Amino acid sequence: MKAYLSSARIAPKKLAVIAKMVRGLSVPDAISALSRTNKKGARLIEALLKSAMANAEHNDKQDAQMLIVKTIVVNQAQSYRRGVPMARGRSRPLRHFLSHVSLTLGVMDTDEAEEGKGKKRQKTAQKPSQDAKKQVQGSTAAKSRTKKTSSTSTSSPTSSAS
Repeated sequence: MKAYLSSARIAPKKLAVIAKMVRGLSVPDAISALSRTNKKGARLIEALLKSAMANAEHNDKQDAQMLIVKTIVVNQAQSYRRGVPMARGRSRPLRHFLSHVSLTLGVMDTDEAEEGKGKKRQKTAQKPSQDAKKQVQGSTAAKSRTKKTSSTSTSSPTSSAS
């Protein structure tokens, strides 16, 4: 249940943004999200996703509705080296990057099917608690700084009195 796209004429940075949007979604959700996205990378990944879905249905006899985007990896391919003319006969080098994309589909477990997008909601729910921990650590560090400054201010009058 894999599909590959080699030497796509789009920069990997631009394609990685779309890949991050789709990673971990179910196939119907991913296709609907990609069809609503107005980017060239969305069209390329949508075609790749449909190809991987067809591979899963034909080769492995899987139901397309029960598949999820397990992994999607965007790598840099070769680059075209071009030049733009500048003043005094010079040229500025330009590099047009190409991309390789690898997409793997997996079968959705029954637990994941029941939860739906609940898994992603749990991840976002955990982030504030981690931020709260950092704030608590930051407040304890601030308290320790105030203790150090207060101890140095008390030591200076005693040293001047001696």
